[in-house]
Amino acid sequence: MQKLTDALIFIDGHIGGSFWFVLLLLGTGLFFTFYLKFPQIRFFSLALKIVKGKFDRKGDKGDTSHFQALTTALSGTVGTGNIAGVALAIHLGGPAALFWMLVTAFLGMTTKFVEVTLSHKYRETAADGTISGGPMYFMKNRLKLPWLAAIFALATIFSSFGTGNLPQINSISNSVYATFGINKILTGAILSVLLAFVIIGGIKRIAKVTVRLVPTMAIIYFVGALSVIAFNYENIIPSLVAIIGDVFTGTAATGGFLGAGIAFAFNRGVNRGLFSNEAGQGSAPIAHAAARAHEPVSEGLVALLEPFIDTIIICTLTGLTLLASGVWSEKIDNRFQDADMVILSGYYSEENHENVKALNRYLLKGEDVVHYTGVLEVVQGEIQNSVTVFHARSVAENVQVMSANNTPFTGSVDVANGRLSRNENLYLQGQSLIHSAPLTAEAFSRSWFGDWGKYIVTIGLLLFAFSTAISWSYYGDRAVTYLFGIKYVMLYRLLYVLGFFFAAFVDTTLVWIFSGITIALMTIPNLIGILALRKEMKTEIKSFRDEWNSTFPDDKMKS
Repeated sequence: MQKLTDALIFIDGHIGGSFWFVLLLLGTGLFFTFYLKFPQIRFFSLALKIVKGKFDRKGDKGDTSHFQALTTALSGTVGTGNIAGVALAIHLGGPAALFWMLVTAFLGMTTKFVEVTLSHKYRETAADGTISGGPMYFMKNRLKLPWLAAIFALATIFSSFGTGNLPQINSISNSVYATFGINKILTGAILSVLLAFVIIGGIKRIAKVTVRLVPTMAIIYFVGALSVIAFNYENIIPSLVAIIGDVFTGTAATGGFLGAGIAFAFNRGVNRGLFSNEAGQGSAPIAHAAARAHEPVSEGLVALLEPFIDTIIICTLTGLTLLASGVWSEKIDNRFQDADMVILSGYYSEENHENVKALNRYLLKGEDVVHYTGVLEVVQGEIQNSVTVFHARSVAENVQVMSANNTPFTGSVDVANGRLSRNENLYLQGQSLIHSAPLTAEAFSRSWFGDWGKYIVTIGLLLFAFSTAISWSYYGDRAVTYLFGIKYVMLYRLLYVLGFFFAAFVDTTLVWIFSGITIALMTIPNLIGILALRKEMKTEIKSFRDEWNSTFPDDKMKS
């Protein structure tokens, strides 16, 4: 299993996690932003009018309204990335990572506008009368590259499990267990039944659920985040200064945070921003293809709003709660996760400038420190050897080795290359940095809500992640329809629900890694396709502008 994990990490590092992949995504957004003369600014107010139904025509073909398509697509993107992803980005890259997330979203607004417009134009009607659409259809019908369309559709099916299904319920069950103590199997069983009820009804039922779920969860999270920011109002200006200022200088070591360079913050912010809003991945066009619209550009303009809502609004709120509350650089009492922990030979102190520099180089390049191999002697939970426990990219303090029955351990512990022996039924606890959803939960407790704030995060995570699972089931559903036909859709839905149930109580680390690969296999063909059709995009905008101006002569669209 470890060899398989290492192989997938290697592949992901050279595809989805590579610098060239990030440049391809950002470069595409940047190209279309200039090529189409900043449509995310020029057409923003127009997009709002279309969502309200101003351009609707009686008899428009489709299964959902503009607003339902928007909420369905948003429910697929607004998820763990908005709660856990922002926290992870700041944990890794510091405040500047949030800036790069916002830049990514700004460019992503144009990318999503283009991919949805072109996908909507080449959508088809399935055998059961429902609409099927997505990048695979313009790859097949316009580019005449059915093999590329097949790669995209197959990657979409795998991504539906790796992105929208397994990790989402795993995050939900872990969060609900940590907050309320509810058994993971019970959580999985209840939500699996609810999921089945929603997705078996198809896009119309999915749209009815998401049109209520998305606004509800956004309001709950919005109110909670604002309360944290208002409670820590004196840190708002310093936080904003850090977000902008650290872009040019990097983030210096502060508190438990060991610092981050300019390039690293850029990479982490862009990476998390793309994961959050999915611009360029080709997933949202599948949802928008079902919208009732006679003009593809009108639906593309609706999609333009997604990265703005998902990343520029919601992720900014999360980021400001983390920075204003100060928890991003504080060491918090927690139980250490094996995946985030390594034991180093020798003693390192954050008070020692040379130690901090060495640890910083270790984080960036894996240099200058030695992983401990040998036997740890432990007395009443206290490690007697000269070692440093490094957890969540920070020097852990007040470390205790605990037995499975939650009592301090006494005895010897085998360590190989910095890792505890898998045969040891022990865990470590103490104070260190934390990240992802637990960090956001900690930030929400720094408000008038006190410890009740973590319940907002848990409920928000539950709603966000569950809605993501709903939407991604539809994406996989349409990919199955494209590849194998409508008769296999029900089998896919059954497997999707079963996977959702089992992932509630099993480790999905491998799935996350595999998901990164499949996302890249969706994104690369999609970007190639929309770049190849760039001239057609201009033609479509001109056609839409002519119709809009003739329909609404008092509200003309500027060229």
